[in-house]
Amino acid sequence: MAADNARKPAWRRALTPSQPPAPTTPARTTDPAPVEPTEVASVVQAALYRDGVRVSSPATLADTFRELREEPSGMAWIGLARPTEGELLSLAAEFDLHQLAVEDAMEAHQRPKLERYGETLFVVLRAARYLDAPEEVDFGELHVFVGPDFVITVRHGAAPDLSAVRHRMEESTELLKLGPEAVLYAILDAVVDGYAPVVAGVQNDIDEIETEVFRGDPEVSRRIYELSREMVEFQRATRPLVGMLHGLIAGFSKYGTDEELQRYLRDVADHVTHTSERVDGFRQALTEILTVNATLVTQQQNAEMRALAQAGFEQNEEIKRISSWAAILFAPTLVGTIYGMNFQHMPELSWTFGYPFAIGLMGVVCFSLYLIFKRRGWL
Repeated sequence: MAADNARKPAWRRALTPSQPPAPTTPARTTDPAPVEPTEVASVVQAALYRDGVRVSSPATLADTFRELREEPSGMAWIGLARPTEGELLSLAAEFDLHQLAVEDAMEAHQRPKLERYGETLFVVLRAARYLDAPEEVDFGELHVFVGPDFVITVRHGAAPDLSAVRHRMEESTELLKLGPEAVLYAILDAVVDGYAPVVAGVQNDIDEIETEVFRGDPEVSRRIYELSREMVEFQRATRPLVGMLHGLIAGFSKYGTDEELQRYLRDVADHVTHTSERVDGFRQALTEILTVNATLVTQQQNAEMRALAQAGFEQNEEIKRISSWAAILFAPTLVGTIYGMNFQHMPELSWTFGYPFAIGLMGVVCFSLYLIFKRRGWL
């Protein structure tokens, strides 16, 4: 038994709480037979490793359980994508997974966190990838169960590409020898490395938005709002991860974590801290851009209102001029119309000065109206 404990990786010893010596017979051999999963379509890949080398690739969960029981010193790495409830219950029965962790893995939509249930770690990660065509960020969710001799990944979404993680670990035999904890490191590293292209894509989007803002693009407000929402999601993915990694780092001395893994995890923590700071900066920049855009839109609206007011004023001036000349021309028209009536008995018809008087009256009225309108500034 002491030899078996000596062969355990450092993180496996850290995960094992102090307790009375257990029976030499593995507890899992006395458990009832695991529930056969009803579907295997969601099993992306399952493999059994010994001393950092793959020794088997079972086709089903049942085969994986059987071969792991036959290989006490082995490690199973099971990858699932959107598994069924039956598959998760089968895994829970075989590896004694906690009910709360299984429920979280079923429901998804969890925030990043790290929970310890006895010898099993349950980790929730939010992966991200940048889609060039729609220029948006797509988020995925990854649940990881890490036990003494198994790693189970439950993926909800397209990111991250765990097949690349598996290939990398299988090429690094010395690292894979460190056990399930090394696999957890590799997954954390892949998720954090996946943030770098997202940061670059968002930075490019912000540069384009700044150009569109000063160009007066009417659609830029919607793009700022959508990118701001994505940055809120990005913050929810990165900010809790900083605390998770710092918590693991704080437990290095307590649990005697392997020095190699300590260096790797510190590097991952540095990267995620840098990413989190960049995301915070992006959100602040978007807030400032939105303020600038609102100011520019307000200025543009004010300029348009001033232009409309100026146009209205000029239109009113034209109406005054037209109305003034119409009033001036109306006076002689009125006199001429009256004297144009063909009645037999009309005043001044036989008067010698009737015609000059009518003309003079027209001139006096027109001149008087001209002076009045001129004094008021209408002409």
